[in-house]
Amino acid sequence: MLYQTYQFQDDMIAPMRRWAKMAMAMGGVGAWGFGREAGSRSMAALEMLSRFELSHSRPDFAIPSVPVGNHRTRVTEEVALDLPFGNLLRFVKEGEPSQPKVLVVAPLSGHFATLLRGTVEKLLEDHDVYITDWKNARDVPLSDGRFGVDEYIEYLIRFLEEIGPGGHVVAVCQPCVQALAAVSIMSEDRHPCTPRTMTLMAGPIDVRESPTAVNDLANEKPLRWFETQVIGTVPWRWKGRGRRVYPGFVQLISFMAMNMERHKAAHQKMYDLMAAGKDEEAKKLKDFYDEYFAVLDLPEEFYVETIDRVFQRAQLATGDFMYKGRKVDPAAITRTALLTVEGGRDDICALGQTAAAHELCRSLRPHLKRHHLQANVGHYGVFSGKRWQNEIYPVVRNLILSME
Repeated sequence: MLYQTYQFQDDMIAPMRRWAKMAMAMGGVGAWGFGREAGSRSMAALEMLSRFELSHSRPDFAIPSVPVGNHRTRVTEEVALDLPFGNLLRFVKEGEPSQPKVLVVAPLSGHFATLLRGTVEKLLEDHDVYITDWKNARDVPLSDGRFGVDEYIEYLIRFLEEIGPGGHVVAVCQPCVQALAAVSIMSEDRHPCTPRTMTLMAGPIDVRESPTAVNDLANEKPLRWFETQVIGTVPWRWKGRGRRVYPGFVQLISFMAMNMERHKAAHQKMYDLMAAGKDEEAKKLKDFYDEYFAVLDLPEEFYVETIDRVFQRAQLATGDFMYKGRKVDPAAITRTALLTVEGGRDDICALGQTAAAHELCRSLRPHLKRHHLQANVGHYGVFSGKRWQNEIYPVVRNLILSME
């Protein structure tokens, strides 16, 4: 009943949002003779009310062009491979010469891949960029089957095959485990599309290192609790009707609860800026929350298996990780250069959790291993913002160039 309760509440609130939007179109209180100041406050309040909702559709990446050398190049999106649970999306730069091909592996953790817009935009300056564009599980019919950790790894291998030989992988956060597993399997099989480099950014390779509140939350309850308390069934109005999922709104509530005072302050600031007529400043906050409140549902099997295999049993770090009945051995990696990146203030994936990949990839020669610790950045600062653009990205770019 979890999903049905959420849907009922959202349906009850919908008329209030529609009324607020209609009142805004009529000019708010100011149109009824209460004065400019009162009108500005009323319009701000009405807009805050109209925004009281979640989106379940992927926002646009909205990257119209990027700087390449001394000019700007137009960017268009194309689906290179369409699979039931996710697309391989390519950002095409018109008229540009061939550049290193990079697959950005986005998390499947309640938000769309557009959360990595800043990551993609910077990489596009020097690379031919692809991304894993995961679909909302509530829109995937039951007839398309299951999607668990093994299927995620299988998708990564298929995406790399589509990109072709000579590619590179940049994995962000949660899927660092699956990316390392996929490269291990391809290396062992001597697959011609094994990537030349693998960058793992703020990912839970070994959660036993400096456990965070996120790790504690995943371990303080038995697996059965997650299966019974946070899994819902998609209502019949959606294509994925009957599919059991970990709803994106549950993940969002969990994230917000960790920093609720900060989110309250941000919304108060948003209202104050709109009431003061500072629309440009308010737009930055609105754009952020439009993205943050766009949520997707995870297939039950992927969510439960991630809790079990990555966060509770740390199978990759212990040597017990299996893929379709075969053991995954990162020691099979001998030619793919490895870069790990961690943030000094990361309270989601703490110091040492990503760097643990170096010990697992023990067959790599020293010159093919690099670690970058970025001081004074939290989790999101590892792959977005000025520190990513000015200090972390050059390290990623140089690794890729060194293996071209």
